[in-house]
Amino acid sequence: MDKKEIYEHLARIYLDASSNKKRTKTHLKLYNNLFVISLLLLVGAGSGVIYFSSKGKSLSSETALFILPDPAKINFNFNPVKKESFTINLNRLNLKSFKELGLAVKNTDKNGVISLRVEFINSFKEKSEVYLKNIPVKWQDFRISFLDFKNITDWSEMQSISFTVEEWNARKDRGILYIDNVRFLN
Repeated sequence: MDKKEIYEHLARIYLDASSNKKRTKTHLKLYNNLFVISLLLLVGAGSGVIYFSSKGKSLSSETALFILPDPAKINFNFNPVKKESFTINLNRLNLKSFKELGLAVKNTDKNGVISLRVEFINSFKEKSEVYLKNIPVKWQDFRISFLDFKNITDWSEMQSISFTVEEWNARKDRGILYIDNVRFLN
């Protein structure tokens, strides 16, 4: 082998090795990106803090943004407090594209008459509430139009939503109320 052949041989080896390294690096980056995206999707769906769901098969179907992964429990005892609340921080969530709040609620005491106050607060400190009266013993799904929250003028930066049982809105001093399937609907 002469010098020229040795150089050509080494160049082929080097070029083949460098192109394989580039392919390997590209493939590794692709696999890493896919792994990270998959992990984020699993963590996001698993935590259930916020995720999207679509009802039906048509494009004009209803879309929901779920904000509560598990049922919430309001265990109230009005000795000495006068109200019990469960609050969800919305972290400046933009709800302009949604039109309704959906939630399922149930009361554990068949003889207890309870009303639930649902209150929104936006980043501009606007507050508005709606009352759900006579919460039943079996799960009941409620839908509340955003238009019913009269004092909220801007839905672009929502701070929180809270669910409150107040002493004057409950027949008994003790009880348990469950809230589930809290979602925003468009």
